[in-house]
Amino acid sequence: GRDVLEAMTDAVAHRGPDAAGYHLAPGIGLGHRRLSIIDLSTGDQPLSNEDGTIWTVFNGEIYNFAEVRAELLAHGHRFRTGSDTEVIVHGYEQWGERCVDKFRGMFAFAVWDATHRRLLLARDRVGVKPLYYAELPGRGIVFGSELKSLLEDPDVPREWSPEAVDAFLTLLYIPAPATIYKGIHKLEPGHVLIAEKGTIRTSRYWDLEFTGDGDPRREGEYLEELDALLRESVALRQIADVPLGAFLSGGIDSSAVAAYMVETSSRPPVTISVGFDHARYDEL
Repeated sequence: GRDVLEAMTDAVAHRGPDAAGYHLAPGIGLGHRRLSIIDLSTGDQPLSNEDGTIWTVFNGEIYNFAEVRAELLAHGHRFRTGSDTEVIVHGYEQWGERCVDKFRGMFAFAVWDATHRRLLLARDRVGVKPLYYAELPGRGIVFGSELKSLLEDPDVPREWSPEAVDAFLTLLYIPAPATIYKGIHKLEPGHVLIAEKGTIRTSRYWDLEFTGDGDPRREGEYLEELDALLRESVALRQIADVPLGAFLSGGIDSSAVAAYMVETSSRPPVTISVGFDHARYDEL
């Protein structure tokens, strides 16, 4: 019920301190905590299509949403907001579960298709955004951004996994799809999950491929291509209606990101570093 949904959503209030939203209907409950970054006024979630048959909750950012939006407008879709969330709703209407192929970004999202009574869960290609789920026999599926959300549902089994504890003590993390609990799983990076007609299936939609049969090029050509890719990537990630910053750790990667931010933006980035008295850990 609504009490459990609100408790699950409140458990991750730190992830979205700006607003909370809910959608409850037969067979579905969606809860969302918002951190406002794009479309501060009309980007609230859960968000639906025009007739309320498709709903979404979304954590993350779709960097190429303007491009996908233009493609969807050309297909005849009508948009009510300026948020990147809405391209998920219309993208699903247009392409079904293959909509993930179109999105460049970091995301975990859920789409509820009321007409087909189908739930789609998706996680970005390299798993920047987390997504956990538990199958509840006879009841369906419970999902959220953190384990603590799922534990607010009394029906989620609490039995822990000795194998997961072993993995944690050996590796200092628990490899996906496992978690510390036997009954809770991580959706793996580059995967989608479909729950419908009492069944749950997961499938991979993307993988990193190293074929090794590309044309050998001179180092200068690789450097030029890397430069262009980094510039485009950093420029894409600067789409926001709020000021942006970068963490500077004194290494090559964070310095490169800050440099491209200066090159691709009209406003200088705010940079933040962490300093310690101990010289070995100091990042200033």
